[in-house]
Amino acid sequence: MNKTFFLLAIPVVLLAAGCSDNKAAENKPAPPATPHYGTATVEAQPVEQDVKLPAQLAAFLQVDIFPKVNGYVTGVLVDVGSHVRQGQVLMTLEAPELVQAVAGAREKYARAIADYTIDKENYERLNQASRTPGAISPMDLATDKAKAQADSALANSEKANWQMQQTMMDYLRVTAPFTGVITIRNVHPGALVDATNKSVPMLELKQVDHLRLQVDIPETIAATLRNNDTLSFYLSALPGQRMTARIARKSMNINAQYRTERVEADVYNHDELLAPGMYADVVFDSKGNRNGISVPTNAVVTSTERKYVIVIRDGKTVRVDVTTGNESKGRVEIVGDVKAGETVIAPANDEIKEGITVM
Repeated sequence: MNKTFFLLAIPVVLLAAGCSDNKAAENKPAPPATPHYGTATVEAQPVEQDVKLPAQLAAFLQVDIFPKVNGYVTGVLVDVGSHVRQGQVLMTLEAPELVQAVAGAREKYARAIADYTIDKENYERLNQASRTPGAISPMDLATDKAKAQADSALANSEKANWQMQQTMMDYLRVTAPFTGVITIRNVHPGALVDATNKSVPMLELKQVDHLRLQVDIPETIAATLRNNDTLSFYLSALPGQRMTARIARKSMNINAQYRTERVEADVYNHDELLAPGMYADVVFDSKGNRNGISVPTNAVVTSTERKYVIVIRDGKTVRVDVTTGNESKGRVEIVGDVKAGETVIAPANDEIKEGITVM
């Protein structure tokens, strides 16, 4: 009876020992698995992009016309919308005190010429008499010579003053500095205009047959544009009508507040269908940075503090700050400490830490 009990107990003990070993194996922590992420290769390839930006038309030449002298308006020969030619008289002014100033300057010049003529003749006679030894004192001769020279200088000064007063008279006739259209008129006959008041112009003149298409382009795109590149634009006033112009000028200056560069294109408006101030939408094909590199769009992580890509270097993740440029068809240009041929994580997110080992 006892022997039989002993033989039956052995399997029970072995079974208990086996269960204990299995539980220990189950409770033992497994080694951490190496994370696996999708990747992409940085390519030396620019990204072309269709860009649409707001713009406006401006007059190629524009000027506010102020009075040069004080006076009364005697005539306004133009009005808003008047087409004028360069040199055409726009307004006439009257300034009686200026007429008197011209007459007074002329008389002073005439008197100075008369004094100079007498002193010069007197000096020449003394100089001729001084050839006789002892006839004329050298001091008297030098004094008369200096007086003649002083009168000559005074005569030249009075002549310059007279010419200046005559020039001021010319400002009583206001002429157009270039061919264009009068867009603002603020004065009427009988008004007193003040040359020191620069707050309100008498007239505003704009050249409208030649316009500037002005558009502010983000710096990352502006760097890819060149003079003579073609821009297409649409006007709110002419819906659906596509127009083109070529880039004529780049400001070569980045606006520090908006990070944009002003670009201008010439628009010829001989039929005067367009007008300065019109709003436009500019559409153009940005070719991208010729030496640029690009990655998939989802490889760039944008947080509240930075914009970066996660590069795999020596099997570990490295966050590299970048700036982005053109974006199209799932790819985006980047600028930063990244080289073509490197591997980046795509898709990437802010939860992927730096310095972790990846497969």
